[in-house]
Amino acid sequence: MTAPPAKKAEKPRKENIFKRLRRFLREVIAELRKVIWPNRKQMVTYTTVVLVFVAFMVAYISGLDLAFIKGVTWLFG
Repeated sequence: MTAPPAKKAEKPRKENIFKRLRRFLREVIAELRKVIWPNRKQMVTYTTVVLVFVAFMVAYISGLDLAFIKGVTWLFG
């Protein structure tokens, strides 16, 4: 018994690049409409929290860097 001949796999037709771009943009706009946008007060709060956190991390990393520099200088002269 022999296997039946394999059928050629049909390639899915590619859409025109402009149709694909148009569909993509429509889907992006549809998703953006679902987003719950923050109001002004929330944005100010979020921005403040982020800036304070970044300032703290910069100070912390700078302190560690300074401590390591002092330690290495003391250790190796």
